[in-house]
Amino acid sequence: MKKSFLNILLLFLAITGAVALISQFTHESLGNSNFWAYRGHLGGALFLLFIAFFPRLTLLFSSVPFGGLVWWLGWLFFPRLLVACLATITYWNQNKILVVLAWLVALGGESSEKIVINRRSTHFATAHPPKKSIPKPDDVEAEFRKM
Repeated sequence: MKKSFLNILLLFLAITGAVALISQFTHESLGNSNFWAYRGHLGGALFLLFIAFFPRLTLLFSSVPFGGLVWWLGWLFFPRLLVACLATITYWNQNKILVVLAWLVALGGESSEKIVINRRSTHFATAHPPKKSIPKPDDVEAEFRKM
């Protein structure tokens, strides 16, 4: 428990430092929107649940701004990372903990998804070897003798 808390704290500091450096060097101001004021408590909780488990559908059918080649590439290949980037851009100044949780879900979700897919494909290949063809009764070779 102590090690995982330390890892989360280090990730929080790394994300905070990275966002601070990027916003400083690009002179971009990050959004001041408050997630909970915009979505409400119940709607926000449902939105977070759906965006964590069904990121592509939620991004496509929700009120999240979309468009551009990078957005569509992110939606197609790395939807959770796209969610974390959009959360950072929109909610960083008001909801830092929520943004860091989005990054934890993004990094953990993408890697665990790939691990599960790899395990299933190797499990399927070893658990289900190709079936040998069993001869049918008509295919059996037999001697024919006249009596």
